[in-house]
Amino acid sequence: LSNIYAAANRWEDKAKVRKLMKNSSVKKEPGSSCIEVNNQVHSFLAEDSSHPQTREIYAELKRLSWQLLEAGYVPDTKLVLHDVNEEQKGYLLCCHSEKLAI
Repeated sequence: LSNIYAAANRWEDKAKVRKLMKNSSVKKEPGSSCIEVNNQVHSFLAEDSSHPQTREIYAELKRLSWQLLEAGYVPDTKLVLHDVNEEQKGYLLCCHSEKLAI
């Protein structure tokens, strides 16, 4: 329900649902992504910084993001369900768990 409200830009309703969830001790499990490299599984959450190669991963994502933008790519931010500006939405897309895993 929280995400439905967010998708409809009903931020106050989303906040009410989240507050109700918090007061009821209901927690939303964060999404995660995994990748296996050399028989070792690496797991990531959005904006994760727990991986031993975090600096290198984020540096590569930044490099690739700039290349994409220079080539004319425009990120589709309509499914970023946070009440933040477009630049921040682009950042959140960049640091999504799937991109960190790859």
